[in-house]
Amino acid sequence: KIQNLKSISGNPPNGLRVHPDNVHIVYPIGCKLTVQNWNTKEQTFLEGHTNVISTIAVSRSGHYIASGQINHMGFKASVILWDFEKKESVFKYESHKVRVETVTFSCCDSYLISLGGPDDGNIVVWSIETNEALCGCYASNRTSGDALTVCATNLRSPCFVSAGDTTLKVWRLNSTDRSLRGLDVSLGKIKRVITCIEIMYNDEFAYCGTSTGDIIKIQLNYSRDLNQLDPISNPVLIGCYGRTPKKKNPKKPYDVERYSLGVRALLLLSNENIIVGAGDGTIDLVEERNIPPETLIQKGHGKLINPTLPMLNMLKTTFVDSMVTSIQKLKNQLLVGTIQCELFTVDLKTFALQLLVTCHTSTIYDLAFPRIYSNVFATASKNDVRVWSVETAQELLRISVPNFTCSGVVFTHDGKAIITSWNDGTIKAFTPQSGKLMYTIFSAHNKGVSAVAVTRDGSKIISGGGEGQVRIWEIQPMKQTLLSVLKEHKGPVSSIDINQNDKECVTASTDGTCIIWDLERFARLAILFSSTLFMCVRYHPSGCQVITCGTNRQIGYWEVFDGSLIREIEGSKSSALNTLDITSDGMYVATGGSDQIVKIWKYKEGITTYMGLGHAAVITMVKFSPDYSTIVTASADGAIFIWKCPFGKKTASVAKSRESVASRSSCSLREAKLKQMENIKAISPTQSVRSNQEDKPTTPCSAGGSVKCYCQSTCKCKADEISTPDGSRTNSTKSSAHKESFTEVP
Repeated sequence: KIQNLKSISGNPPNGLRVHPDNVHIVYPIGCKLTVQNWNTKEQTFLEGHTNVISTIAVSRSGHYIASGQINHMGFKASVILWDFEKKESVFKYESHKVRVETVTFSCCDSYLISLGGPDDGNIVVWSIETNEALCGCYASNRTSGDALTVCATNLRSPCFVSAGDTTLKVWRLNSTDRSLRGLDVSLGKIKRVITCIEIMYNDEFAYCGTSTGDIIKIQLNYSRDLNQLDPISNPVLIGCYGRTPKKKNPKKPYDVERYSLGVRALLLLSNENIIVGAGDGTIDLVEERNIPPETLIQKGHGKLINPTLPMLNMLKTTFVDSMVTSIQKLKNQLLVGTIQCELFTVDLKTFALQLLVTCHTSTIYDLAFPRIYSNVFATASKNDVRVWSVETAQELLRISVPNFTCSGVVFTHDGKAIITSWNDGTIKAFTPQSGKLMYTIFSAHNKGVSAVAVTRDGSKIISGGGEGQVRIWEIQPMKQTLLSVLKEHKGPVSSIDINQNDKECVTASTDGTCIIWDLERFARLAILFSSTLFMCVRYHPSGCQVITCGTNRQIGYWEVFDGSLIREIEGSKSSALNTLDITSDGMYVATGGSDQIVKIWKYKEGITTYMGLGHAAVITMVKFSPDYSTIVTASADGAIFIWKCPFGKKTASVAKSRESVASRSSCSLREAKLKQMENIKAISPTQSVRSNQEDKPTTPCSAGGSVKCYCQSTCKCKADEISTPDGSRTNSTKSSAHKESFTEVP
C-alpha cells in the first residue's frame, strides 16, 4: 500500500485544476491523471495515455475531465474524456499530430474543444452527446503564428476565443452545418504573443496575458441577447495594460511596469479584480483603474511609442521563486502551481504564502537510506540533492548545485556526511543537517562520475565514471587521496556495491560485464559476462553471491568465487529492469523497470510475491528501508512513492550505534566537539533547509550557500547558526493516503 506520494507536474500551462465541488483537485503526473481529495489527501489515478500529459480541463458542471498528451514525431496525439464520478474513460480520439496544446469545455458541457500543437495547428470540436467530431479548421491565418490557448465563453456554448503568436480570434460553431467561423480581433500594429485568456462572466470583455509582460483587454461586442451568437460588430482592442510603478515619479507620470518573463496565468475574481501570475514568480492582486485609457497616453507620442498603459493598481503581492503555470481558486485561498513542480497556497485576505508540495523536476537517478535509520532518505536528480522525511513525505533539506546533475548519493555509515557524485566529474560531501560543503574531489573522472559507494568504516570511496574507470579514494579529514585506478570496463559504470567486510566490491557496466574487485590488492577477482546492459548489481548479505539486472529483462544470480552464472529469472515480460535492492537478511528482492511495476521476489524461490502499480514513468530506483517498514521507489518523471512494506518490519533487533559518553578525563573536550558534529539521525522532522552551492565560497558557509531552518525549540539541527533572512520556505502538510497498493500474487 502506498503511504505517501510526492509528485506534481508543473510544465503544462493550467495543469492544476480545481473541481467545481471545491473538494477535489486534478493534475497530471507523467502519463497519468491524478484526482486528489483536498481534505483527505486520497488520490486516484486515471490511466489511458501513452505519453506525457500536456493539458487538462474540467467541465463547468464537474461531470467530465479532459486531457491531452504529447506523442513522438509523426504520430497522432490522443485526447481522452473522463467521467469524474466513475473515474473511467468515456471516449478517446486522435485528431491532432504530435501534441495537444489545449483542451477546454463549452459552458454547457455540450462540446469539447481541442487545439493541436505547432505540427498540427488545428482546432477540433467534438460533440460529447453524440461522441463524434463535428468540425475542425486551422486555428490561425497563414500570416500569423501558432495558436497557443483556447478559452470558452461563459454564456454562449458554441462560442470560444483562441489566441497565440500574433493571432487572436473569436469563433462560432454552427453544429447544423458542422462548420467553424472565425473572426479576427483587430490589434492594429501591436504584436503580442498571448499566453493565457480569461473572459468575464457576462462575456463583455476578455483579458489576455502576453509574453511582453502586459495584459490586453478586448471588447468582444456580444449582444445582450444570449440567442445572438455573433458579435454585433468586430471585437476591438481597448488597450494594453501594465502595472503602475510602486514608486511614482512626478516627473514621469506615464511610467509603467511590465511583468518580468511575461504574464503566464490569469484569474478573474467575482469583484472584477485580477490575479496575475508572472514568469519570474510574482503573484499580484490588481484592480483596473477607473479612468479612460486615453488620458494616460503621453502627448506627442501616440499609442505605438508606448502602447502599454499604467492601468493596473497593485493591491497585494507575493513571490514564489519560479514561473507560475497555474492559478486556481479553492474556497478562500489560491492554489498556485509552478514550473518547478511546486504547489503553493495563498490566502486571499492576507496573501500569506505556504508551500504544500514540492518534488523533483526531472529524473531521479539515485536514492539512499542511512544505515539503520529509516526515518529519512535522500534522492539525487538534476540541479539538487534532497533529503525527505518518510513519515510526512516532506522535504527536510535541499542542496542545490545549479546546472549540474547528481548521478549518485550515499550516506556514510556513521551518518555524518552525504557523499554525492556529479556529471561534471566531481565528488562532493555535505553535512546531513545544514547541507554545508565538507570537501570536493575535483576531476574524479573525465566523463563525469556515474556511480559512487563508500566503505563501512568511511575510509574509502569507490567511484565509477562515464569512461569506464573505477577509482578508489582514501578519505581523511583534511585531504582525499587517489589510491588506485582500475581499468577494465569499456562502458560507463552503472552501479557499485561493497561487500560486508569492505574487502571486495562489485561494479556493473553497460558494456555487458560485472567485475568483482579486491579492495586490498586493487586487482580483479572475477568477471561476469552477459549479453545485456547491466543496470544494477547487489551483493547477497552472505557475500557468496551477487544479483544483477539489466536490459535483457533477466534477474541473474552469480557466484562470487568464479563468476559463474547460477540461474536467471525473467524479471519482466516486456521491458528492461533498471534497479533492484535486497533486504539485509537476504530473503526478499525488489525490482523496478521500464514497465512501471514494482515487484517483490523471494530470493531463494525466485517467485514474485507482491506487485505495486502506480508509477507513471520508468522506475529508476527502489530501496528497502533498514527496518523493512517501507519501500521507496523513484521514477523518471521525478515522482517518489513511499510504499508500506507488505511483509512488515524487521523482527530481529537492530544493533544501535553506541553514543560517545563525555568522561571526566582530559578527552572530554574532544568528545564534546565530536558530539557537535552533524548527524543524519539528529535531523529535525519539521525543518526545511535549502543550501545553494555556488562556485564562490563565502563566510560562514564554506559551501557558499544560504541556509535557513524553520525549526521548533526542540530542533537539534545546526542550520540556524548560518541562517539568512530569505534562505528557505516552510513546508508542512499531512501525509496522504492513496488508492493504489501492492497486489499479492497468488
